[in-house]
Amino acid sequence: MEKEGVWLGRFRAPIYVAMLASMAVTGLVFLGLVLGRLFFEDAYGMHEMIRPSGRPLVWLMLLSLAMSVFCASLYLSDIRGAIEEEANGFFDILSLVTSRAAMIMIAFVVLVMFYEVVSRYVFSRPTLWANELSLWIASFVFLFAGQYAMQQRSHIRIYVIYDIMPRWAQKTSDVVSVLLIVVFTFALVWGNYADAERRFLRMETFGTAWDPPIPGIVKPAVLIIIVLVALQAISNLIADWHKAPEHHSPLDDIDETEIEHIRKTLEK
Repeated sequence: MEKEGVWLGRFRAPIYVAMLASMAVTGLVFLGLVLGRLFFEDAYGMHEMIRPSGRPLVWLMLLSLAMSVFCASLYLSDIRGAIEEEANGFFDILSLVTSRAAMIMIAFVVLVMFYEVVSRYVFSRPTLWANELSLWIASFVFLFAGQYAMQQRSHIRIYVIYDIMPRWAQKTSDVVSVLLIVVFTFALVWGNYADAERRFLRMETFGTAWDPPIPGIVKPAVLIIIVLVALQAISNLIADWHKAPEHHSPLDDIDETEIEHIRKTLEK
C-alpha cells in the first residue's frame, strides 16, 4: 500500500500511538493469561473470554484487544491502496475502516487455525473453541468484504452491455440497481428484525462445548451491515452521478503496482 493520507489528517499520529499502546497492553495481558494457564489450575482460558462477568483481567484483555483492532483499522484506513477507489464522504470512510478490520480478522483466523493444528497434531490436545471462533470471525470478514466491495465498485456488473449504453441509460440502470438493493434490504430487515432482536436479547448461543453467542451477535450484524451496504450503494450513486462515461476492459483488473513489486522481488 502507498502511504498516502486519506482522511485522518493531524489525528493520524495520535491514532498510531493509541494503536501501539493498546497492542502493548493486549500483549502484556495475554502473556499474563498464558503464564497463568501454565502455573495455576484455576487460571482463565477461552471459556471465560465469552463469560467475562466478575473477571476484571478478562475484561481488560477483551477491551484492549477491541481497542487495538479499532485503532489499527482507523490507522490503516488512512493509507490508500494503489488501485483503490478514492474515498468520498462518510460512508466511503466507514467502508474503508471496516475493510481494514476484515484484513486484521483474517490474520486472527490464520493464528487461530495455526494454534489448533499445532495443539492437535503436535501435543495431541485439540481445542474446543478454535472452529467456533474461526466461524465467528469469518462471518464478519464476509460481511465487511461485501461492504468494501460495494464501496470499491468491484461487485459483479455486466460491462459488455453497460459500456454500449448512452450515459442517460447508464444512469437509469444505476438508479434501478440501487432501488433493487434498497428494496431487498428493506425486505430482509422487515422479515428478520424480530428474530434478530429475539436472538440478541437472549444472546443465543451456538450449542457447543464452548457455546459462544454466535447467533445472538451475527444475526443482528447481518441486518446492520446489509443496511450499510445499501447506504454505500446510494452514496456511490450520488458520487458517480456527474462522472464521465467509463469504458472497461479485462486489463482494468491487472494490478500494475503488484506486478512491479513481484518483478523487483524476482530480480533480487
